[in-house]
Formats: sequence, structure tokens, C-alpha cells
Amino acid sequence: MSARPFGELEVIARPPAGKAVSPVPLLFIHGAYTGAWCWDEHFLPYFAAAGFDCYALSLSGHGASRRRGGLDSFSIDDYVRDVTEVIAALPRAPALIGHSMGGMVIQKYLEEADVPAVALLCSVPPQGLMGSALGLMFNKPHLLGNLNQMLAGSQPDPESLREALFHQPVDDDALMRYYHLCQPESHRAVWDMTLFNLPQPSRMHRPPMLIVGAEHDHLIPPAQVAMTAALYGLEAKILPGLGHGVMLERDWESVAEMLLDWLTVQLVEV
Repeated sequence: MSARPFGELEVIARPPAGKAVSPVPLLFIHGAYTGAWCWDEHFLPYFAAAGFDCYALSLSGHGASRRRGGLDSFSIDDYVRDVTEVIAALPRAPALIGHSMGGMVIQKYLEEADVPAVALLCSVPPQGLMGSALGLMFNKPHLLGNLNQMLAGSQPDPESLREALFHQPVDDDALMRYYHLCQPESHRAVWDMTLFNLPQPSRMHRPPMLIVGAEHDHLIPPAQVAMTAALYGLEAKILPGLGHGVMLERDWESVAEMLLDWLTVQLVEV
């Protein structure tokens, strides 16, 4: 593994084990409140072992990327420019895998450029976050309140992180490690995803796309994932027994295996 800057952006890179199975690299885009680290827990080593050249980006203001202190100045368009900057430094256009907010960033990127394949995991839908916020308000108001505290830079109860990300058991040591790695999110980006800068599907390139949700996701429920898939003329793949943080859940490998099978068809068996 190497964590090297692409300009002022933190990019964790893991080369393929042995000969690459495809010339197309994989670029993973994280969701709100996290950074590239969330992919390196399991997914980057897994896909590198499977023969893919793997990269995970920390968006501006996240992780070790530029202007951590200026987080609230960053918009979704700024995050799209981060993705564009990293892709320009790669040997060729990658397949993009985005989680939650990262899925929204990818949808906005597709308004500007094409890629070989896209996977959206528990992604913010093109209709934005309003439906998610209303669902939390009525069903889990305490969780919405804790997420708003985190957005404002306060430290929420670690149990709120457990409820937001996990359905399966997670041990306390791992939970606290994730808790300390999480961070606030840009208010501007959240408003963009809620109302002000939603994707325009009529402008988007349409590469092969996989839409994935989780049965027990409180933040982006399966109905919203199905709505995303329907807009793109696809069927959603809803994974049983998992919460929002599919790449960190105990059964993360079942998610990785499903994604690997799909990517192999798109990028290798052609």
C-alpha cells in the first residue's frame, strides 16, 4: 500500500497482486464524514488481491487532503473536480465505486465525462437527501440530531455511529477507531445534495452501472435505492442483513464478492 498525494489530495493506492486482470483501474469515492481510509479497511486489499489496480481518494477537506480547515467552503462541484484531478493522473479512465455521498459525486461527474463502469453503493439518490432527512425525522429523530451535531463539528455519541453505519455486530475497539477517524462534513456540500446541485440525468453519460443498497440502511433506505435504479432504467441489488456502512460491516466480503463478479464481467470478460 502507498498513500501518496495527487497534487494536494490524499490517494491511497494498492497495486494489483501479480499481473493485472484488467488495464482499467478502480477508483473508490467515500461518503460524508469519512475519508479514503474506509475503503482501505477491507476493499482495497481485497480488490488488489483479485488483480485490480486500486485507488481511494480523500475528497478536499477530508483525511489528509487539502484545506481540512476550510471544509465548509467545499461544494459537490469541488468534489467532482477532485475526482477529475485524480483521474487525469491515472494511466486511463477508471471504474468508479462510490458510497453514499460518493455516489452523488459520481453522478455529478457523469454529467461531464464517461468512464468504463460505475457502482453506486447506498448512494444519495438523484432526487437528493430530502427524503432521507424526512424519513429520519419521523423514524429516528435522535439519529438525525446526532448527524446534525457531527455536521456542526461536535462529537456525537459513539452509539450513534454504530446505529448509522452498522446492522451487524461491531466490536467496541473497531467502533471507537472508526469514531475517531470520522469527521465533520461540509455544510455547503450537504445543502448541494439536499436541494441546490442535484444530478441532471438527461446530461449524464450512461456507462454500465450497478446500483446497490442495504436492507437495514437507515440513512439511504432500500426504497430510495430502488428509486435511483428506476431512474436509470435498472433494478437495484438490495443486500440482506447489512446496514449503511457496507464496506465496514462484518460480512463486508459478501459485498466485495458481488461487486467483484460484476466488475469482472464489465472490465475483464470483454
